[in-house]
Amino acid sequence: MKDHFPLPITELMVDATTGHEALSFMDGSSGYNQIRMDPKDEELTAFRTPKGIFCYKVMPFGLKNAEGRPSSDLRAVFERLRRFQLKMNLLKSAFGVTLGKFLGFIVHHRGIEIDQSKIDAIQKMPEPRNVSELKSFQGHLAYIRRFISNLAGRCQPFSRLLKKDTPFEWDDSCRNAFNNIKAYLTKPPVLVAPIVDRPLLLYIATQEKSVGALLAQCEENNKERSLSYLSRTLVGVELNFSPIEKTCLALIFAIQKLRHYLLAHSTSLISRADPLMYIMSRPILSGRLAKWVLLLSEFEINFVPQRAIKGQALANFLADHPVSAEWELTEEFPDEEMFLVEVLPPWEMYFDGAARRNGAGAGVLFVSPKKDLLPYSFVLTQNCSNIEAEYQVLLLGLDIAVEMQLPQLYIYDDTALVIKQLTGEFETYRCTSAQIPKASLHHVPRSENGPADALAGIAASLAQFDQRPSQIPICERWVIPPPTEGETEEEEIEEIEESLPISVSPNQTEDWREAITNFLRHDTLPVDLRERVQICRAAPKYVFIHDVLYRRSYEDLLLRCLSKEEGSQVLKQMHGGICGAHQAGLKLHLQMLRGAIEMARSCKQCQLHADYIHQAPEPLHPMVASWPFVAWEMDISGPSSPKSDSDRQYILATTDYFSKWAEAAAYREVKAVTVVDFIRTQFIYRYGVPRYIMTNNGTPFKNRVMDHFCEKFRIQQQTSTAYKPAANGLAKAFNKTLCKILKKTIGANKRSWDEKLGEALWAYRTSF
Repeated sequence: MKDHFPLPITELMVDATTGHEALSFMDGSSGYNQIRMDPKDEELTAFRTPKGIFCYKVMPFGLKNAEGRPSSDLRAVFERLRRFQLKMNLLKSAFGVTLGKFLGFIVHHRGIEIDQSKIDAIQKMPEPRNVSELKSFQGHLAYIRRFISNLAGRCQPFSRLLKKDTPFEWDDSCRNAFNNIKAYLTKPPVLVAPIVDRPLLLYIATQEKSVGALLAQCEENNKERSLSYLSRTLVGVELNFSPIEKTCLALIFAIQKLRHYLLAHSTSLISRADPLMYIMSRPILSGRLAKWVLLLSEFEINFVPQRAIKGQALANFLADHPVSAEWELTEEFPDEEMFLVEVLPPWEMYFDGAARRNGAGAGVLFVSPKKDLLPYSFVLTQNCSNIEAEYQVLLLGLDIAVEMQLPQLYIYDDTALVIKQLTGEFETYRCTSAQIPKASLHHVPRSENGPADALAGIAASLAQFDQRPSQIPICERWVIPPPTEGETEEEEIEEIEESLPISVSPNQTEDWREAITNFLRHDTLPVDLRERVQICRAAPKYVFIHDVLYRRSYEDLLLRCLSKEEGSQVLKQMHGGICGAHQAGLKLHLQMLRGAIEMARSCKQCQLHADYIHQAPEPLHPMVASWPFVAWEMDISGPSSPKSDSDRQYILATTDYFSKWAEAAAYREVKAVTVVDFIRTQFIYRYGVPRYIMTNNGTPFKNRVMDHFCEKFRIQQQTSTAYKPAANGLAKAFNKTLCKILKKTIGANKRSWDEKLGEALWAYRTSF
């Protein structure tokens, strides 16, 4: 049986020996060989030599559980020493010392240091002459890597020398890196052990080709001391990560290496960007992001922005991880999720010019984001054409916008001046509009530019007078006397009608059928000449029968003409009524396209169950058939949740390649006999024997019963590519559409979906 925990973690054992004023060390010789093997297991350790086959009678070094056995028996050894009053060799023991060597490190009450003998061995190593000597140098550094900040970055020049089929060329960059590491080891840092019940500080940093981390902790004097340094080189696709993704990778690397520390303490994460927010705020987690979230879920980590440097360890760490000057802050958080983003609407400017014989005028109207109006009217001092007046007022309006320091301005005009500006005919406009951060010119109908046109007309009318008013007051008055107390609204209306020869009629919504109906019934036409011509041309297509207006179709069918309200009701019934399948607006009525699309977009069920387009469409390669009901495609949908009231949970569906006609049925389970019976009753007895049937490689489709049935009716069964649902795309698309129709029509009783299956098929077949 394999022992999953053969030895404690080396870092934890070394940390446990620090912080003590007095230490005692005891060392045994041949520790493994002092333990006897079980006689039954001796033959399992047999090995062959030229002199014969031998086996171990004592524990050999290198067995699966050999490392864990001495530590587990250590307490029993001490008890036996005390029981039998055995003595140990003082030459191999040390008691009450202030420091000592333990597992290759020097431990004392101040912390943990590197054994000087290991530093001397590295300092005496010459420059590597081949790959073997370079690997030997890196092997010496690997044992003391927790003491070296940004070791991966310092060894980065060596990476190219270790690649396969690469000549070993020791250049200046390698020499500088080699000397830099030796210089760093002349004053190595002193690490400390973590204090119980005190939070840890995790610093992470990234570079172009490496990431690093520093685990620290604040002491009682609020000074930060380092616990461990980490670093690694980025390889493969990791080099293409964005800066925030590299920060996330550094965090994941740190928690994997420092898991034994982070599980016992709460941790404050300090970095230039918050990787926790980037990972946790994703709406959809997949791939490595989902894996990272699972790895982070077992730790208590909080992000804290870096404010001040409170220790030499942090200062050294930041110095070893310089930040590139080209690293902009906007690259830190791609697609950062905001709780609230308030985008103010832009200012709007409407302008118009008016040129007359006696003078020219211009009008500008500014509309603020809060819909406040700022009108300006100008009298032009020189005679000019309408186009010149428009250009003058545009420049005047831009000057006002520059003085107001508007951040964004939409400019609207109702003439061909827009085209001239876009073609770059006027250069002055470019210079003035360049002073506004965002200025754009748009064309609007003359009906929407009425206020600016009125202001321009006022200015042009005043141009012929020498004495012009500086202000034109607009007064609000009520001419009709106030009503007498005690009179009702009906009495007031009667008095007004008796006193004034005015005919008052309510303003009702105009019905498009009224003009045609009046012409057909009373032979009356509108006053406007254009409308008279339109009615005369359209009248032969209509007929008025029993007070209802109909339109003759090309097949000489009578189609009832509806009002706007009646048309909306019909669209709603077609979309979500008894025969509706909640199809999109394009599927309803091509002649009422705008209303159909708006109605479909406002449907609540369509909002809940519509497709979420999350990627760009790709070119499709559909299979085609030359005749209806020659080729069919089958697929199984399910198991559904919940089951129906009749305990059905699968839908067996098929679609014709030519006409896209669909058939479907619900079953408790789908077997080979079920598929054969479905083909016989739904295909052959209704539409004849098909030539091809396309299915996937599922067990209900690929079996002896199905093969015998296809051979009997001479049907060619074709299967799609294994593990590629897109190859069976027609059936998958129909299953998706059918499930959506069922979701929209079943209502509150989810178990009645099999009863609605026929209704859903009817809605699918009758839509186009």
